[in-house]
Amino acid sequence: QVQLVESGGGLVQAGGSLRLSCAASGTILSINAMGWYRQAPGKQCELVATSTSGDSTSYAESVKGRFVISRDNVKNTVSLQMNSLKPEDTAVYFCNAQIVSRDSISKMITQRPYWGQGTQVTVSS
Repeated sequence: QVQLVESGGGLVQAGGSLRLSCAASGTILSINAMGWYRQAPGKQCELVATSTSGDSTSYAESVKGRFVISRDNVKNTVSLQMNSLKPEDTAVYFCNAQIVSRDSISKMITQRPYWGQGTQVTVSS
């Protein structure tokens, strides 16, 4: 079974930094795009940053210049370095990955998105 496990959330003061990490494990054949989403209370889920298998990256306008996404294709991990945090960055952050895997029962190869369990980031003013 494929799963994504996140770590690194927490409480930080405005202007501070946090680093989120996400590790994919299981019967993985390859990983295409990996990224981070966030959802604040009462708001829609928002794409924060993505990294393709070719290492191109993209960011939401609200985090450009402050957040950096990076991935390790050998370890199947993706990280999000968050600097100059603002109270409006407060949200639950979710890791997402497009993973090609082999089903352990059917042996079929499939590609589908997987999600982490979410990690809370709280930025106090």
